[in-house]
Order: sequence, then structure tokens, then C-alpha cells
Amino acid sequence: MQNNNTQAVVRDDAPLPIPKPTRSAWLAVLSVAVGSFALVTTEFLPVGLLPSIAAELGVTEGVAGMLVTVPGLVAAFAAILVTIGVGKTDRRYVIWGLTATLILSNLIVFVSPSFPLVLAGRALLGIGVGGFWAIGGALGNRLVPPASAARATSIIFAGISLGTVAGVPAGAMIGELVGWRMAFFAAGSLSVLVLAAQVWLMPSLPTTQALTFAQLPALLRVQKARLGMLATLLVFIGQFAAYTYVTPFLSQTAGLGAKAISALLLIYGAAGFVGNLIGGWAVAKSVKNSLIATGVIMGLSAAAMPLFGTGAVGATVLIVIWGLAFGMMPISVQTWMFKAAPHAMESGGAVFVSTAQISLASGALVGGVSVDHLGVSSAMVVGGLFGLAMAGVIAAWARDDGQPLGKLHAVH
Repeated sequence: MQNNNTQAVVRDDAPLPIPKPTRSAWLAVLSVAVGSFALVTTEFLPVGLLPSIAAELGVTEGVAGMLVTVPGLVAAFAAILVTIGVGKTDRRYVIWGLTATLILSNLIVFVSPSFPLVLAGRALLGIGVGGFWAIGGALGNRLVPPASAARATSIIFAGISLGTVAGVPAGAMIGELVGWRMAFFAAGSLSVLVLAAQVWLMPSLPTTQALTFAQLPALLRVQKARLGMLATLLVFIGQFAAYTYVTPFLSQTAGLGAKAISALLLIYGAAGFVGNLIGGWAVAKSVKNSLIATGVIMGLSAAAMPLFGTGAVGATVLIVIWGLAFGMMPISVQTWMFKAAPHAMESGGAVFVSTAQISLASGALVGGVSVDHLGVSSAMVVGGLFGLAMAGVIAAWARDDGQPLGKLHAVH
């Protein structure tokens, strides 16, 4: 007689349920993303306020450009020193501390009566920017389950991208309405809210590993990554040699008023957002071609400003084209570096951040020297030439799959 009583069979190969992130986890991610937005927005605030700052503090516009140069240089060292210095400290406390430097920096700038004190406040910002770029981007992997890590990371970097394209027009608009100091006060107020949200929402993020100086050169040992670092150096110098001084150019050479300039910077930011979307599509097709297109479009549009951007129509057209290239730039460079050395990005990430920040600071410095000695139009040309040089380097030495053709020699 057959026994009809059967037992349920448990299959060992049955798929395990994928854990879903909680609402509090997503709110923690959002607090980091808004923090990244506040940091990057503050970093670029002076670009849209340069003439007003220079006039009130009694310095040239080239010297005022140091407000972009100095935090970039400090950030370059902070990316390495903060990453190593925090050791195994709970990353929650590290992020709180970096956000606190942002609050203090904006407060110092808001109340300081002299350029040296304002510059000191901006230097403090560099610690927050460098530390966050090196540490904050990796938090998405820890705040949510692995299946949602990519989405969390993209949200955090969206804050960085939005701050990059929105910081300048936001600062210019606030500065036009209520003065340049209030732009920094607004950024500081936002930072207070961000810190409160992070203290409330972020869970404990202990770590068992500490980065050492011996691990830093990992990225530099990869030939394709070294080519990417050179491209980063050239395109960031070019971008910020020209962009740091775009407001004085639009005012002095194009003859535009403050409201028109604020509108153009807003258009530039909007074009940058579109460019970021285009860049995502372009790198999926070919990272090499995306980088070349970024360098060529940015280089030509910036260099053409003194020729065709001397009126409202020409300036608007070139600003839109330039903004598209600016939006493509971060995703093109970052994708190249990740594909070049995915195994070395965690240990070498601080080195890459330092390279980008040194390039940013150097660009503002090069542009400032050019402005003070050759006039504001020269900064546009110098920046454009650096962008074109980046496109030439990638076209000459990179394969279609991103592999360098051979040993990379000095560029002459």
C-alpha cells in the first residue's frame, strides 16, 4: 500500500530573498548626497561672485581667483591625509566632522572683513572637500544592502554633479539679490541642516581597515590609469583656467549686466545637467571618444569666447555648448579611471582626488595670472588650449577599448 503522506522538500538551490534597504537607509544616503551638494556648491560659489568679492575686498579679480585655488590645493592634500589620518574611525563621525568644517568655513567667509581672513576660511573648506571626495563616495556601499549599492552611490554622486553645475548660478543669483556674503551665509545655513540630518539619520559605520601610505601608489602602477590621470590634469586645468573668470569676461568683454550673467550661468548649469546625461550615453558607447569629444567641445567653445562671445547671442550659444562639455567631463574621466583600474580605485581613490583638486587649483591660478597680465579674454584661450591638448593626448595614445597604445612619454 502506497503511503500518500508526503513531506515538503526543501531545495538547497532555492534563491534567497534579496534584502531591501529600509526607509531610514535611503534617508541616510540622501543626507550624504545633500551634504555632497552643499560642499561642491560652496567650493564653486566664488566663480559667480568674483567681481563683487574683488571690489569689496580691494583685490584684483586674478587675486580673488585664489578663493578657488587655495581650497583646491588644500583639498588635494586633505584627500590623502584625512583618508589615512582617520584610520579606523567610525565613518559616521568622519562625515560629521567634514560637514562641520563646511559650516565653519562659510561662517568665517561671511563675517571676515579682509581678504586674508576670507582666504583662511576658504582654506578650511578644502579639508572638507578633499576628505569627502575620498571617503563619502564609498558610503553608498555601506548604507544599503549590496543589491542597492549602485543606486545609492549614484544618488550620492548626483549631489556632487548637481553641486558642480548649480553652485555657480545659485551663488550668482543670491549675490545679485542680497550680496555675495549672503550666498555664503545661505550655504552655511544649508550645511547646518545637513549636519543635523546626518547626526539623526546616519547609522554607525565602523571599519576594520585603515589605509596606509604604502597603498596609495596602486593606481599609478597601472599604465592606463596614468594616461587617465594626465587627461584629468589637462582638462581640469583647462576648465577652471577659463571658467573661474567667465563672470568677469561676460561683464567686461560681452558687456552684460549682473542679471543677464546670472541667467547665463543658470543656463550653463542646465546645459551641464544635460551634458551629464549625454556623457552617460557616450561612455557606454566609447569612453575614449567621450573623452575626446569633451576636450574638443570644451576647448573650442572656451577659446572661441573672445571671438564670438562678445555679444549676448554669441555668448549664450557658446555658454550652452561649453556647459554640455562641462557636464560630460566628470563622468567621462571617472569612467575611464574605473575601467582602467577597478581593483585599485579604493586604495588609489585619494590619489585621483588629489590629482583632480590640484588640477582645479592650478587652473584657477593659471587663469588668474593670465587675467592680471594679459586681460580676461586670455583666460578663455588658455583654458581652451588645455582642453584641446587633453583631446589630443587621448586621441594619440589611447586605443578604442581604453588601452594605451604603448609607453606614455612626456608630452611636448
